[in-house]
Amino acid sequence: MDISRLKGKSVLVTGASGLIGRDIVARLLSYDLEQPITVYALVRNELKARKAFEGLHKDNLRYIVCDVCNLKIEDMGVDYIIHCASHTASKDFIDSPVDVITDIFAGAENILKFAKVNNARGLVYLSTMEVYGSPTIEHKVYETSASYLDVMQARSSYPEAKRACECLCAAYASQYGVNAKVVRLTQTFGRGVSYNDKRVFAEFARCVIEGRDIVLKTKGETMRNYLSTDDATDAILTVLLDGKAGEAYNAANEDTYCSIYDMARLVADNFGTGKVSVRIEEQDISLFGYAPTLKMDLSSAKLAALGWKARKGLKEMFAETIEDMRKQVAN
Repeated sequence: MDISRLKGKSVLVTGASGLIGRDIVARLLSYDLEQPITVYALVRNELKARKAFEGLHKDNLRYIVCDVCNLKIEDMGVDYIIHCASHTASKDFIDSPVDVITDIFAGAENILKFAKVNNARGLVYLSTMEVYGSPTIEHKVYETSASYLDVMQARSSYPEAKRACECLCAAYASQYGVNAKVVRLTQTFGRGVSYNDKRVFAEFARCVIEGRDIVLKTKGETMRNYLSTDDATDAILTVLLDGKAGEAYNAANEDTYCSIYDMARLVADNFGTGKVSVRIEEQDISLFGYAPTLKMDLSSAKLAALGWKARKGLKEMFAETIEDMRKQVAN
């Protein structure tokens, strides 16, 4: 990945104050180039964004305050776009499925129109491993693998909306020549995870910090890969610069493939200082919006062919997450 190709260019990042967007913005601003990168951070809450980027003090960071669905379609001379904005709360997929579908699709459609008007050099749409549904047999999942989605379930609102947006990216690439490509991220975490994040990895980290047992609401049989935020940012920038228009790329550290139970044991054994145990207290999780039990072993071979490689494993990811969450409590 030759970052010098971004010298003097402008990059619009939507969802810029979210976990992935925040890391991308910080990375782009960190590059010491002869001509700096201008970063447009699209956010809905400017105060939250300014707090997230406090200390950067970069003249080339500019805020666009609006919902991505309402971004004005005008030529701003934007060279590259990374579309991170999306619903991410699992409970919303159950409670507000109509909003999830319409908001995700409207946001993607608007940003693709914006890319077309700006004649953008490249656009990356952040998608998800959930487009593959819930495979129950252990095998590698490639970009061409079939989907196991029950479209008549409200919980499918999120992956189905993402699938539709992926198709829209391919359609814009085919019909209008927009250089749009897709990154399908596995579950991603590391520095920047909010202390109050509801996802399983954050709960495991909180248990360590608070000295509580890790209590699983299922047997923890779901198996998947994971990815650090740093490696995710590398993957996104690699696809932005070197990916092929109208194509999708899985992004996961294949070496992290494990069950949720095994991950809980890893956290307790390595960070619990003998005070944290793992217990199973099964509950009906259907109302929480969690994905069903699955075996999602993503292949990142296609992305690796572009020169990308995941560098951080689960222990390092949790070490960074726990350290950062401790700082949040201290502050």
